[in-house]
Amino acid sequence: MSGALLVAGTTSDAGKSVVTAGICRWLARQGVRVAPFKAQNMSLNSFVTADGAEIGRAQAMQAQAARVEPEAAMNPVLLKPGADGRSQVVLLGRAVAEVGALDYRERKPVLLERSLECLADLRRRYDVVVCEGAGSPAEINLRDRDIANMGLATAAALPVVVVGDIDRGGVFAAMYGTLALLSAEDQRHVAGWFVNKFRGDARLLEPGLEMLHRLTGRPVLGTLPMLKGLWLDAEDSLDLSTVVDREDARGPLGADVLRVAVLRFPRLSNFTDVDALAQEPGVLVRWATRPEELADADLVILPGTRATVADLAWLRERGLEPALRARADAGLPVLGVCGGYQMLARGIDDRVESKAGTVDGLGLLPAHVRFGAEKVLARPVGEAFGQRVEGYEIHHGVVTVDGGEPFLDGCRDGSVWGTTWHGALENDGFRRELLREVAKLAGRAFVPAPDTCFAEAREARLDRLGDLIEEHADTGALWRLIEGGVPADGLPFVPPGAP
Repeated sequence: MSGALLVAGTTSDAGKSVVTAGICRWLARQGVRVAPFKAQNMSLNSFVTADGAEIGRAQAMQAQAARVEPEAAMNPVLLKPGADGRSQVVLLGRAVAEVGALDYRERKPVLLERSLECLADLRRRYDVVVCEGAGSPAEINLRDRDIANMGLATAAALPVVVVGDIDRGGVFAAMYGTLALLSAEDQRHVAGWFVNKFRGDARLLEPGLEMLHRLTGRPVLGTLPMLKGLWLDAEDSLDLSTVVDREDARGPLGADVLRVAVLRFPRLSNFTDVDALAQEPGVLVRWATRPEELADADLVILPGTRATVADLAWLRERGLEPALRARADAGLPVLGVCGGYQMLARGIDDRVESKAGTVDGLGLLPAHVRFGAEKVLARPVGEAFGQRVEGYEIHHGVVTVDGGEPFLDGCRDGSVWGTTWHGALENDGFRRELLREVAKLAGRAFVPAPDTCFAEAREARLDRLGDLIEEHADTGALWRLIEGGVPADGLPFVPPGAP
């Protein structure tokens, strides 16, 4: 069996996904055949693999960091929250149920068994598997049915490193408290710490790191500096800032910039679709929830959502519908993607997701939507603006078009476009031509950069994560954990332990 490691975190957004990706890239650059793994992921950002399976977008990103093809075994259980307090359960890439929290607890023993099978399969085929935990391992109310953190670690005999976010403050308390709330058996697996998102002079931190080591018996394996402008395939939308920013922003080539407003739906999904736009020089991308935030936008995007009908109602409650109609009437650009495209249709018949029946759409595109029980998962290829386009589809709503012009299996009517394809904007040629068309309709002297390559930019960010581990982590200690497994030298128990 190959080596393996579990990266846990003191909180959500502590940096588990980034550290896991960084370790994968560090190992891949040394010629190690490595795979990522996350037993259970709760996220509305997902991806379709080459064989048509749906997995968390973060695991697809980590597979790219590992330079391997993403597959369903890397994320056997994906939970996609809906508008009604229930979540869709995706097992090995296929939706199998809609459940509430209590119903889901009853399924966990079976899901743990399937997850362990997937992990064992990956360990047979790869040299190393780097596992990512979910949330915090110290959720004491959930430990008895845990399948992603210590439940997985103890069942698969995995050593665990815990990441803490020092930028939030209280990182030493979070780390010590995480360990102190684990049972003696769980504590045996925790072998070290990562301090993440550090700013300032590391010498000031040294006394605290030494005290943490003395108090817990576990060393700090790395103090990782804050990296800005990464926005790499985030798990959820909790930490979206108002503006999608980047450190290496370049000014516009033409006289004008382009302003893009993206509606921030409550059940926003696959919001990574706009990442490629933010990479373009002179394109300013920001999230919007109010009509006045659309006033000076050159392009408004209605992104994907896990709850089309509920988020359409939210849009109307926020007074956004008149603003969108006024834009369309004035010939100003609007783009709908997946759930956002469905909202632009004349009508929506949904007896599956929201069970609301027939609902009026915004009526900005000549189309109708009917939700089907079977989820559509596909990797389509097409053409638009004379450019080859590759994308991926994840939706229950099937759109029937009865007018307009064809556009990526969707349609265009005047200045309004709609498509079910995610990832289309990652295609450089298509993105440039779309921006050129937006600039023309908006009356802006904007010139798309001819040399922006989103794939290269993504690779550069993944390399930065590999550098983060190589330059700031104790890679020798990491190797020893990966190859040696759970420490056998009797790490000290920190009271009080699990209640």
